Amino acid sequence: MKKLIVLLIVIAIAIYAGSPYYSAYQLKNAYDEKDGATIAAAINYEQVRPSIQNQLTGQFATTMTKYPLISELGGEPLTEAANGFITKAVDGAITPQNIEKVINTQGQANTATKELAAAWAIASDQVDLKNLIQSLIIQRGDVDAVVKSQMEGVMKKQAAELEQQVAQGNDSEKPSLSYCGINCFSVSGQVKGYPLTIEMQREGLINWKIVDIVLP
Repeated sequence: MKKLIVLLIVIAIAIYAGSPYYSAYQLKNAYDEKDGATIAAAINYEQVRPSIQNQLTGQFATTMTKYPLISELGGEPLTEAANGFITKAVDGAITPQNIEKVINTQGQANTATKELAAAWAIASDQVDLKNLIQSLIIQRGDVDAVVKSQMEGVMKKQAAELEQQVAQGNDSEKPSLSYCGINCFSVSGQVKGYPLTIEMQREGLINWKIVDIVLP
């Protein structure tokens, strides 16, 4: 009887400790099988959205320190316009419907995804900001007009790069899996060539939800 109890305890501990590995395995299978619904259902959107927004607005603030002339010409209105675009892009892209669509099509760019890619490009200094300076001078500091005129070109460029990356980028065959706490689990690897880290959080005893996505 005691051996049975000990065996049951060992099994329970194994299931408890191994549950995030199984969840990660299920997510990898869902991705490989283009099962967007399964991945979309595994995300805690109320935590992921603000995290991505904070990552991008923080990156943009860092980028702006490299361009004092842009900061001087655009000032606070430029920051507000950029952060507003970032917030709108994240809200539009990080939804169950769009996540499911992106996984089902293996990253095929749609409007929401293009906007998020443009937001990432602007925030992380991946666009030619010299054009932004020139536009601010030409438009005499009309930040709204400059942002609107720049967005279309940035989105087209990012859409083309996304399509090329999807066609040529590789996925990690064996992502790195590790606990980051008792109720925290990290999955790191490459998706279409982009380095990506996903953080999951335990819900209940053996269920896990994606609560953070660290952008490249």
